[in-house]
Amino acid sequence: MSLFAWLRPPAPALDHGQQQRLQALQPCKPGAVHSLREQRWVVLDLETSGLNVNRDQVLSIGAVVIEDGAIDLSQQFECTLQQTDHKLSPSVLLHGLGPSALAAGTEPVEALLALMAFVGDSPILGFHAPFDQRMLARTLKTHLGYRLEHRFIDLAQLAPLLNPDVTLREAGLDDWTRQFGLQADERHNASADALVTAQLALILFSQARRQALDSPLQIEQRLGQWQRRQQAQPY
Repeated sequence: MSLFAWLRPPAPALDHGQQQRLQALQPCKPGAVHSLREQRWVVLDLETSGLNVNRDQVLSIGAVVIEDGAIDLSQQFECTLQQTDHKLSPSVLLHGLGPSALAAGTEPVEALLALMAFVGDSPILGFHAPFDQRMLARTLKTHLGYRLEHRFIDLAQLAPLLNPDVTLREAGLDDWTRQFGLQADERHNASADALVTAQLALILFSQARRQALDSPLQIEQRLGQWQRRQQAQPY
């Protein structure tokens, strides 16, 4: 056996039914050229054991769909991932997920298969989306051997792009929701955070259309330009 075989993590053990469900997952689509209203979006939020993308774990997942220009409350996803050996960490004070709640959660393979079937081929919206993207990608690779290739759009970057005259001290989700008069029923709960993030997304999409950005592809291109300008600015 080669050294690389020893270093390679073992493939996840999926039963026949799980393998079939994995193979049936829809691949992501390239950047869409139809309108923002025509696009089905999945707004995603994760609660995690911490902020280290290489070590911490996904504890719960909340998601809601934006379709036909509105939040579709009939399409929601909420799941706590089962953790049988989870130790208390300071993050429990935020999300409230203690060892007993995690032990009663859904087995990760089942939870992740259900999530990706829910997502389908839709692009994903999130606030600080790169963190959720990296955490989810590692979790899917570990439990399913699945490579996440879906497009993510970060509302934490889209908001200042579309509102250059707004200056916020922290510019977190709470700050932007207060800026637009939104209020979450419960913060640091994946489902509640996904819902308020979806509300923020609808406001930003309305602003985008007024600024002649009316397709996912146009938004992604403008975000790329904005990011390059931000990186080029001297500190």
